[in-house]
Amino acid sequence: MKTLDFWFDPISPYAYLAFEQLPQALEGCSYVVHYRPVLFAGLLGHWGQKGPAEIEPKRIWTFRQIAWHAHRLGIPIAAPAQHPFNPLPLLRVALAGAAHGGLPNRRVVELLMRHVWRGDGADAADPARLQALHAAVAPLRDPGSDEVKAELRAHTEAAVERGIFGVPTIEADGRLFWGLDALPMLRALLQGDPWFDGPAWDAAAAARPGVRRSR
Repeated sequence: MKTLDFWFDPISPYAYLAFEQLPQALEGCSYVVHYRPVLFAGLLGHWGQKGPAEIEPKRIWTFRQIAWHAHRLGIPIAAPAQHPFNPLPLLRVALAGAAHGGLPNRRVVELLMRHVWRGDGADAADPARLQALHAAVAPLRDPGSDEVKAELRAHTEAAVERGIFGVPTIEADGRLFWGLDALPMLRALLQGDPWFDGPAWDAAAAARPGVRRSR
């Protein structure tokens, strides 16, 4: 049985779609999933990137593409009223739903994802809706505690150390699979595709020095 680390931030529609599609995409495979919340903005800040929703033409394409993927996969989706929004309350309640040092289970992650992406277009940061989410999760700890905040920072720092730059990223056997469209590739690994045992994985990552832009 393989252990998969699912690094996510519910602000990402691709993380939502990958979360919903994972059981179908990996049907028949033997695996267990550890769900690891990270602050996507923290990853972007570390790698010097902007989020897709911060670049207007890219935002337009992103929401058109996720609408298509949701249609193709048969997954309900309704973008929140405001995007991007501050996901910290969601990430912290996810960790608070587990004991000290623990991780949220699939039910808790589902509540977070659907709060954002199946909320009939409501504001994901609306205080009343956040209060209802808190009640549904029934966290074991205070989401606003220093302990929970430190755990989220530690998860984000651990993601950076692994070279994770976006969400969703699924880690398996020390390999990173980024994005919804990486699920077939991940399935191939779990099914023992010999491609992963040969030189191709490392060869594809070989450095190819080229022109660099000045900032």
